[in-house]
Amino acid sequence: MKLLILGGTYFLGKAFLKACDDGENKITVLNRGNRRVPGNEDGHVKELRADRTDEAALGAIRDQFDPTGYDCVVDFCAYAPGDIRRIMELGFPIGQYVFVSTCDVYEHGTGRIMDETAPYETRDFGGQEGAYISGKVALEQELREEAAKRGIRFTSVRPAFIYGPGNYAPREGMFFEWVSKAGQVLFPEDADGTFQMVYVNDLARFLRLCTGNEKAFDEAYNVCGEQHTYQSFLDALDVAIGAKITRVGVTVQTVLERGIPLPFPLTKAESEDYDASKSVKLGFENTPLSEGLRESYVWFLSQEESLE
Repeated sequence: MKLLILGGTYFLGKAFLKACDDGENKITVLNRGNRRVPGNEDGHVKELRADRTDEAALGAIRDQFDPTGYDCVVDFCAYAPGDIRRIMELGFPIGQYVFVSTCDVYEHGTGRIMDETAPYETRDFGGQEGAYISGKVALEQELREEAAKRGIRFTSVRPAFIYGPGNYAPREGMFFEWVSKAGQVLFPEDADGTFQMVYVNDLARFLRLCTGNEKAFDEAYNVCGEQHTYQSFLDALDVAIGAKITRVGVTVQTVLERGIPLPFPLTKAESEDYDASKSVKLGFENTPLSEGLRESYVWFLSQEESLE
């Protein structure tokens, strides 16, 4: 396949590139050039540099794209309205456009299990999180409209909390830091919130499964594992590290009063439940949380050692 990857050098994009870089695919990566494509010393991956939000910058490199087009564009870094349209307007043929969206596009606080037909969130929650959600919702519609105008097949992939080696979001890494530096972690002992996670390599493999797959054309997929609580998350972390971690109990009220930035929902009211059966039917496989955390912790320790 001829693949155009938007992003591709950081966390999920990097994991996907690794899954696809098997010598059989012809790969082009477009990003701002802040990071080089890993393992590309021989130049077998074509690297294009431009800010995708800058129409003039994209226009300046238009002739560097393959004029015969790409079997699939996989987009890891579309966040605001216009981001998808701007790529499609470059004019080269596209067989399929795979958009990495989020489960956050669904209406929040309904208490229902959300499958791919659930209504979108229409409220603006403000701040960075609100802008992220509103942007992804707008792009879901933009994807369909722009693809329909140009006869492009599309796939929207909606992950829940992503974790794994290279994670830049303060999620599991927060607990790794506490274990490494203090030998203990904070535990909101009265929290009744639940959350779903997906291991970055599982998600990368699922994206690879979607590319060029006619069964995935014009479809959307929730991608996540089973429901977890802070209790079950820390139990899995015990298994991952191979030791019982000391838990310093705090109340949810204390967490809120002190502004402790715990990464997952604390209460049932702010929790969501996503149905991922459709992605499983297509072939998604979920790594057990303890196993994914073990691999993530090993990576975390390797980064700590490299800084010493």
